[in-house]
Amino acid sequence: MDTGQLIFIVSRLFLGALASFFAIMLWSKIRDIPWMLMVIGTIAAYAETVYSILKNLGITEGFEPKIGSVPVAAIILPNLPTIFYSIAFLIMIIRKTRRR
Repeated sequence: MDTGQLIFIVSRLFLGALASFFAIMLWSKIRDIPWMLMVIGTIAAYAETVYSILKNLGITEGFEPKIGSVPVAAIILPNLPTIFYSIAFLIMIIRKTRRR
């Protein structure tokens, strides 16, 4: 592992942890469903970051359930943040159109 890879890993972990920390802090102050889904999406994005780093380091080899040759986590984790963000945006759109 060279210096560039190390900087990449540390920066992704640090910034993801920072975003997750602020998301959790926001969650304790706001109980609105769309915002809670945004928080969950941010935490899911951090979980995907951690998983991808563990996979790149070879730590998850042999412990992953697979569908065919693709690990289940590799299918689910990258899509979770987008799913949560989409549901949050949809709820916000529905709320705004009902008020008119």
